[in-house]
Amino acid sequence: MMSAIVFAGSAQFITSQLVHEGTPGLVIVLTIAVVNLRHMLYSASLAPYIATLPMRWKAVLSYLLTDEAYAPTILHYEKNGITPYTHWFWLGAGCTLWVVWQISTAVGIFLGAAIPESWSLDFALPLTFIAMLVPVLHDRPGIAAALSAGVVALVAFSLPYKLGLILAALVGIVVGTVLEGKNPPEVRP
Repeated sequence: MMSAIVFAGSAQFITSQLVHEGTPGLVIVLTIAVVNLRHMLYSASLAPYIATLPMRWKAVLSYLLTDEAYAPTILHYEKNGITPYTHWFWLGAGCTLWVVWQISTAVGIFLGAAIPESWSLDFALPLTFIAMLVPVLHDRPGIAAALSAGVVALVAFSLPYKLGLILAALVGIVVGTVLEGKNPPEVRP
C-alpha cells in the first residue's frame, strides 16, 4: 500500500528498515522528512518550467516527482527549454516509473521471500542514487554538496537509528546552498 500512496522509494526503504530495528516513530518521521528535503530542491529547479500550469497539473506532477523522474526531466528541460507541452515529458516519465514501481513491488512481495539472505542486496539503493546523481552534477555547488554529504554519510555511518543519513543530508544541503548563494545560477526558461 505504501508504494501506491507514498511513491518514494527512499522513504519506503528507510521506513521498513527503521521499523524493523524498532526505531521510535518520531525519529522515523524526522529521518524521512530530512532525506526527502531534496524534493524541495528538485521542485525549485523545475518550477520555472511549469510556472504557467494550472494547480491540478502541478499537483499531479508533484506526486510523480521522484529521483528517477527528476533526472531525465531536468536534463530534457535544460536542453529544450519551455514549450507548450513541457509538462508532458515529466508526466510520461513519472507515469512510466510509477507503473514499473508498482509491478516491481508486487514481484518483490511474491518473490522476495525466495531470495536467500546471503545475497546481500543492500548496495542496490546507493548504486541507484549514484547512477542518477552523476549525470546531473555539472556545477561546483552541486558537486560540493554531493561530495560533502557522501563523506559525512561514511563518517557518521555508525550513528544509531541511521541518524548519519540525516546529518549527511543536512550537510549536503547547507554546503550546496552556501555555495549556490555565492554564485547564483542563471535561470534558463
